[in-house]
Amino acid sequence: MAPSAGSSGIVGAIDTLGGGHTLGAAGDPAVVDGFERSCKHDYMSTEQEDSSAAPAGAEEGKRDAAAELRAWFTGRLPGDWYTVAPDILVDREEITVIGILPDPEQADASDAERAAAADGRIRRFREDTRSRRVEVAREAEHKFRRKVSWGVTCAGTTEMFTTLSVPVMTRLRQQERRVLDTLVDAGVARSRSDALAWCVRLTGENADEWLSRLRAALRQVEEVRAEGPQRTAG
Repeated sequence: MAPSAGSSGIVGAIDTLGGGHTLGAAGDPAVVDGFERSCKHDYMSTEQEDSSAAPAGAEEGKRDAAAELRAWFTGRLPGDWYTVAPDILVDREEITVIGILPDPEQADASDAERAAAADGRIRRFREDTRSRRVEVAREAEHKFRRKVSWGVTCAGTTEMFTTLSVPVMTRLRQQERRVLDTLVDAGVARSRSDALAWCVRLTGENADEWLSRLRAALRQVEEVRAEGPQRTAG
């Protein structure tokens, strides 16, 4: 959650969005190709935070685990599914696999025809690979203890087949709670949880470049921490 000093910017965004927008229910179970998958991990952040830095060995272990996971999927997925190796995103609860499909051959087609052809190719891929994806997902969930979500990109269009909603709890001060209540009262969100999800989504949409730079900086910090102090000559 952003600090309370930025609350006015979020509330001001209500006028841009309009009062009639509402969000989908947070925490709904994800439906994964015919059967429901749900996750019940709740996380609570308090005012007391652990000030000790994670050991360098732990950070290196996390990187090794992520590399192992990506290598496992690269070897497990059929080589003719995607044009290039799929993007694999990992966090504590979920593994997301997004591959690129070949563009439909529509040389003289209109934009509408190309979009329809891409949609048809995505639907065909989803149906043709359903049973194999379920099999791979079950193996990965057993091995890595995370849910697996799937998506593809075709002709510039990305469609997610499955997604996972994870409930996350936090503590907010009154000024921050008032921001959520304002969003609810204005009809932007149906509840405080919806309002909090709206704030996170708004931040992601409007601060994508900043978040990318922040993630890159964090990766550099992890690399430096893993190297440890270097002995100087002399």
